[in-house]
Order: sequence, then structure tokens, then C-alpha cells
Amino acid sequence: MTCKHFGSCGSCSLYVLDYEAQLVKKREKVAELLAPFYQGELEVFDSPDSHYRARAEFRIWHDGDRCDYAMGNMERNGAVTIEECPKVIMPIEKRMWKLLVKINASPDVLKRKLFAVEFLATTTDECFITMLYHRKLDEAWEEEAKELESLLDAKVMGRSRKQKVVLSDEYVTEKLEIDGRTYTYVEYESGFTQPNPAVNVKMIEWAITQAKKVDGGDFLEAYCGLGNFTLPLSRYFDKVLATEISKRSIHAALQNCELNGIDNITFARLSSEEMTEALSGVRQFSRLKAIDLGSYNFSTVLVDPPRAGLDEGTIGLISGMEYIIYISCNPETLARDLETLTQTHEVVEAAMYDQFPHTDHVESGVFLVKKKG
Repeated sequence: MTCKHFGSCGSCSLYVLDYEAQLVKKREKVAELLAPFYQGELEVFDSPDSHYRARAEFRIWHDGDRCDYAMGNMERNGAVTIEECPKVIMPIEKRMWKLLVKINASPDVLKRKLFAVEFLATTTDECFITMLYHRKLDEAWEEEAKELESLLDAKVMGRSRKQKVVLSDEYVTEKLEIDGRTYTYVEYESGFTQPNPAVNVKMIEWAITQAKKVDGGDFLEAYCGLGNFTLPLSRYFDKVLATEISKRSIHAALQNCELNGIDNITFARLSSEEMTEALSGVRQFSRLKAIDLGSYNFSTVLVDPPRAGLDEGTIGLISGMEYIIYISCNPETLARDLETLTQTHEVVEAAMYDQFPHTDHVESGVFLVKKKG
């Protein structure tokens, strides 16, 4: 990937290395962190070199009568105006510049006090555009925003302080080919989604490869989000209990379950700490009164925690499971958690996923099997 802004906008930092060299550097980092726990081959899943990111946010830089997309520190005049952004997928690329032209052509309505634009797109060419303002939005804005929806073939929403103007839906619908099947996902503009669809599919299929090694049983998932892993993995287990703290994500997960005709998943709105308390019998939750927790016989757990990693209670809970699939967005905290988990389990597979090319960020996964005796 080539870009005139490499290194200056702050979005892509490894511009001094070609992509293959970036992968080598990241692989060495993850392999070194996992070395105390795993000496096998680290499987590496690369990304498209360009047009890989399905989510993007740009600040708006106002300069006289014109505004531009920008990245960087706006308050300290460290902003870099953006003339191209080859990291975004084509459904964003083909709309973002047309949108900027329309914004600049509407100084009193679309442009006035606009400070950021967010894009959420799919591989099926759906796109959701959120325009953020430092002013109350009125009917004139709604009328021009409706014209934008028609012009761009996209969904447009406006946000300002204590105001949200929704013109149509608040989501896009993604379809991904995973393990020989097509899965449909509703993705809400304010919910979490995996940013790199191509790598996301590889990541899910790696987890499926591990699940196929398990002889059935029930499946537990923490941090399930909108069901990204849950739906494809559910076919390899009898019953599934998936937990997530976000109401919006649970709402999307339930929709996605219905859209895909899956009936063996139960979703529960719980944090990982609450999940541990509920399954350990330490605390009862009224929101779980319709779920018979005692009916589950979990053989396998999947965790995909935030950068802080797992809390001690969750580590204690999953240490009792036969199989653990741990997806991590921070290899440092993964290594920290493995210090405890490898007291009861052995790491038998490990992988690295390059969700964020041209940056230092890297994601990884391990498959652990309980030690005998």
C-alpha cells in the first residue's frame, strides 16, 4: 500500500517497512511473548495490503470556506488533512469523497459546525455514515441529509449533543462466507464490529478448526458481541450460552441468531465478572431467571476480552473447562493470563491475525487443552 500521508496522520505507523517485513516483525513479537508457553509453529494470517478497513472516523478540518477530512491532534494544530486513505474498503472509498464535495457545497447546512464523520461499511456495499455536529440539527439538515442518502446510496445519521437524527435504519447488514456457509450479521453504528472483514473470516475459521477437535458438549462464550464467533461455532456444539454486557450488542446478537435460523444459542447480558458469579453460584440474577444454568455441560469456552485481558475470577472459572479458545487483541495481557492458565492447560495451537496492517497493533489466539492427571 502506498499513501502520501503514511506516518504523518497517525493512523498507519509502520510505513517504513514493506508489508511482508511488517508481518515478520509482528510474528517475532508474538512468538517471543508466547515462547514460555508454546514452542510450536505460530500460524500467521495476513491482511489485504490496502482497502481492508470497514470502519473509519475522520475529523473535519475547517479552513476558511473549505473543510477537509483530517487525522491527528486537532486541538494542538497537529492535524493532517487527508487527500487519500487507501486503508478503507471500497464501499467507504467511493462515497467519502463525494460526501466531502456535498459538504463543501452546503456551507450553511451540512458543513456548519460539523466536526467529524464516521463510516461503517460492509463487503456487500452497504454503508452507514454518521455526521457529528456542535449544533442542534434542524429540518433543513434532515432534507439535505435525505438527498445525501439517495446520492450516495447510503444510510445517513446526524448526531449532536443530546440529539440523534435517524433517517432510516441504524445498521448495515454484512454477509460473510465462513466455513462453506453464508452468515448474515446486522451491525449497528454504535456497536462493536471487527474492523477487518477479510481477517475476521480467517480468525473465525481458525476458531472453528479448533472447535472441530472437540467432541461436542456445550459451549460457553464471554464477550460475544453481536455473535461474530458465536453463530458459526454453534453448529459444532449441543447448546451455547453466550454473554455480553452491551445491550445494543445483545440486541444485534438476537437478531443475527434469527436471521441465520440458529436455535441452540442463549444470549445473556452479563459482564465477564457477572458470568463468573452466576455460573459459580455466588450470585443470582433476575435477568437469568428463564435460563437453567444447571442444564449446561460445558466442554469448551471462547473468550475475546478487551486489551486489559481476563479478570482473575474468569480465569478461575475457565480453568475448569476442558478446552479454551482465547482470542486476544493484546499479546502482552494474553501472555500474562497464560501464566495462570498453563498451570491447568497446555497450549496446543497458536495464531496471529493482522487486523491492523501498517500499525504496531496485532491480535493473536491460542487453543488450550486441559492437562491430564
